[in-house]
Amino acid sequence: MLVIADNLNVRNADYMEAVQKKDRKAIETIAKNLVAKGADLINVQVSLDGSIDEDLLPLAAEAVQQGSGLPLCLDSRNVRALSKAVPICKEHPIINYLSADEKNADELLSLVSTTKSDLILRALKGTVPFTLEAKLLIIEDLLEHANAADIPNERLFADPSVVHVSKGMGQEHLLNAHESIVVLHEMVDPPINTVVWLSNVTTGLPKKLKSTVASSYLSYLAGAGLHAAFIDVTDADVMKAVYLIKTFRDEITFAPAELA
Repeated sequence: MLVIADNLNVRNADYMEAVQKKDRKAIETIAKNLVAKGADLINVQVSLDGSIDEDLLPLAAEAVQQGSGLPLCLDSRNVRALSKAVPICKEHPIINYLSADEKNADELLSLVSTTKSDLILRALKGTVPFTLEAKLLIIEDLLEHANAADIPNERLFADPSVVHVSKGMGQEHLLNAHESIVVLHEMVDPPINTVVWLSNVTTGLPKKLKSTVASSYLSYLAGAGLHAAFIDVTDADVMKAVYLIKTFRDEITFAPAELA
């Protein structure tokens, strides 16, 4: 299970203050803490709409890279910003993400192909698709475009787009995301990786319920073969679930003290 820390986002006030002030040392310190919490990669976001990404994404990526030493996931659809940030990365980054809504898909795919980056393919077209079939159709189409751009499946991550469990038909959405992972493992050859944004599951829930719901859903998806997840690595209960998943998969050696 690959743990992608999702903590460096626009909702993190301390981080965004450091980004706006271009305080590299503060960003480095925040990144170091994420390493200590168990991150395998760190997602770097500086805006939701990409409007400031060209200026601030390279700066943030460089500071996070310096502070953490970990591979990065660059959270932007601004290709100019990405083209500046990717060379900063010491290892090939993950680009987050390509959906059916992207107007510059060819430009983004060209960048990913040229730089040998990894890419997340998100099941999204206007809104998150409701049915299993709709999710798979979008991912299949994006996969074909990525392959045509000479991006192999081993460098691709399919995201079935989970939604929060308390939203309308949320439970059906979450079930379909689980089934998407199962089908992708069974049907796609060569194999493609799978990833979810775990915090989306708990949006709107009371704070006291978030950890329980998130850790349980992560374990549910792990049973379907999930490869990676965007996770709040400061959530101790969720990270305990990650530890056990890695243990059961024989990715690490079990030590009871780690759960104390």
